[in-house]
Amino acid sequence: MGENHHDLRRGLLPRHVQFIALAGMIGTGIFKGSSDTLNLAGPSVVIAYLIGGLLLFIVMAALGEMATVYPNLNVQHLINKAFGFRISFIVGWLYWVNWVIVTVVELIASGSFLQYWFPNIPLWLLSLICTALIVSINLSQVKYYGELEFWFAGVKIIALIAFIILGSFILLGVFSSTIPVGFSNYTAHGGFFPHGISGTLSAFLVVMFSYGGAELIGIAVTETKDTKKVLPKIIKGTVWRVILFYILPILIICGIIPWDKVTTEESPFVQVFSITGLPGAAHVMNFVLLTAVLSAANSGIYATSRTLFTMSQTGEAPKAFSRTTKNGIPLNGIVITALCILVGVFLSYLTPDQVISYLMTIPGFTVLLLWISICCAQLKLRQQYTDTPFFRVKWYPYTTIFAITALTLIFITFIFNKQNVIGTSVCLIMVGLIAILSFIKKQKK
Repeated sequence: MGENHHDLRRGLLPRHVQFIALAGMIGTGIFKGSSDTLNLAGPSVVIAYLIGGLLLFIVMAALGEMATVYPNLNVQHLINKAFGFRISFIVGWLYWVNWVIVTVVELIASGSFLQYWFPNIPLWLLSLICTALIVSINLSQVKYYGELEFWFAGVKIIALIAFIILGSFILLGVFSSTIPVGFSNYTAHGGFFPHGISGTLSAFLVVMFSYGGAELIGIAVTETKDTKKVLPKIIKGTVWRVILFYILPILIICGIIPWDKVTTEESPFVQVFSITGLPGAAHVMNFVLLTAVLSAANSGIYATSRTLFTMSQTGEAPKAFSRTTKNGIPLNGIVITALCILVGVFLSYLTPDQVISYLMTIPGFTVLLLWISICCAQLKLRQQYTDTPFFRVKWYPYTTIFAITALTLIFITFIFNKQNVIGTSVCLIMVGLIAILSFIKKQKK
């Protein structure tokens, strides 16, 4: 059959890995989630994105440091090395559930964007077509996945640059539009902090969910050529680009549209493009949004199948998930993920929209837990290094401790927020069940 190999291929180039991480982070979080964060915090949401960006940088630096010391270990291996089987089991399965949910939502969203052009075709059928496309991409060689993700991410990045340029022209009065020229919208509608500091804090969960996906670098590391050389460069480059691609667009949206006029029905980006009056702008933006969600779904299937592969090697998942095709593709992991996605798409057909929005609180929750685990692993493993790595977290251990403290505070705030009762309950039950399973499951000797 040619399906009993047990290795992933190192077919990803540096540009692939850089864009995989960018693709994971620049998705619905910015294109759609920005309307939620603006409604929660107004213009002050920029501060939440800046602090989130700082925490992201520390987490990524910690990941980069560990990857230079242990170049053949991905995130899952590193957490296992630091804390052993049980913690690694819990974090791994949480991360898998996280990406399954994200992928389901992204594929349903892709169906809804296609309905813009094909309104008579039911949502479930369009979502199913998108699922078939994304699964088939992931069943091909990893270099083809990387190449497609490179172009997917490229479309999003070009769209964001175009948005920044067009938005700047509108703000500076280069384009004639109905909005007043200048920066009055930053302070005119209840001030820069319309809902106070608590409003800014409440936006953090969506912000953390938006930045989630950066850690895909730590999963792709075992399929990357010249890891030691390229990873530190990729991490440094990715972080400033993402902060740039979040902060500037948010500032432009706030400047053009009063924050309290940003609707959650459509993307703020579509609203701004509509103001420009450019012909076909809505169609172009809809295409970009479709590309964004397909890209995130593509990353999701990659993340879930590789997480299962890694866990099967340490006995945290069934051995069947360690089998790869002759092209180095973890087939069984992709198949089980695809089946879970089909169940998710079917549930979306049966259940009302708010069920999906409740589910969407889970990824923010699991990303926080994963980021805390990465920082804690770096604190623990730093003492065990045999060589001093050339890429290190600056001002260690204070920076890592700061990140752990800040992420834990955001996590606690999320749990005790009354608006997240259903999401929190689901998350805590899920963590409890996985923890119980970790005691039942025997470690591979």
